[in-house]
Amino acid sequence: MDPATLVGLLLAFLAMFAMIVLEGANIMSIFLPAPMILVFFGTIAITLAGGTLKDGLRALQALPKAFRGKVGPPAEQIQRLVSLAEIARTEGLLALEAEARSTKDEFLARGLQSMADGIDGEALRGQLDDDISTKQAADAVPARFYSSMGAYAPTVGIIGTVVSLTHVLENLSEPDELGHMIAAAFVATLWGLVSSNFMWLPLGARLGRLSQLETARMNLVREGLLAIQEGIQPMLLEEKLQGMVPEDELSGAGRKTGAPASTPATDGAMQG
Repeated sequence: MDPATLVGLLLAFLAMFAMIVLEGANIMSIFLPAPMILVFFGTIAITLAGGTLKDGLRALQALPKAFRGKVGPPAEQIQRLVSLAEIARTEGLLALEAEARSTKDEFLARGLQSMADGIDGEALRGQLDDDISTKQAADAVPARFYSSMGAYAPTVGIIGTVVSLTHVLENLSEPDELGHMIAAAFVATLWGLVSSNFMWLPLGARLGRLSQLETARMNLVREGLLAIQEGIQPMLLEEKLQGMVPEDELSGAGRKTGAPASTPATDGAMQG
């Protein structure tokens, strides 16, 4: 689990509450049911209106992933592919069928099974590319949904403020209550901005980033499998794959080129 999202959101809200306390205001003054109902339910409603019900369900299902999602280190994936290359060279491509059944990484399993079934290189590349494109399209839906919520929320908050100010203008005969009523009117704008920048936009960005990392991992697997099918030597495969990964992501993990192969590591599939 990568705690970045949870820690970041908690710190953001703590900073806001700290400001309220330091200003001498009451924290409970911003927790008004009417503006919060409009901002949160209104934002969800108009975002659904711009998409489909299935988009909303996908976004809801992806919410735990935003907090728990993680992509394994590239070094682990490289070592896994190097070990598969060693198996293929010593036992043949048919031996990869057993590896396909034992792995929890569906993308890797499909590629290994296809190689064991005798698929040619061009067909294998096409299959893997299609799987990556499908994954990217599926991941884009929840990320775009939360980003859309982040775009709508401030405007919904302004609508709530306008509605409340209309109520204020209806009660100008009660000057003692105007200050409280005007302050309450701007709570809707506050929650529109807060929900957008402290919740929806970060969630959309987080899901998008996880999708980028997963796509990079799948690209690494694709190039590794294609090289294994061509009969590349394990040492050369390691050099090739390490060249696809930033050096700082390899430091402190994985073996150096030319060193004996290590025990196969666990798959670098996404967890969560």
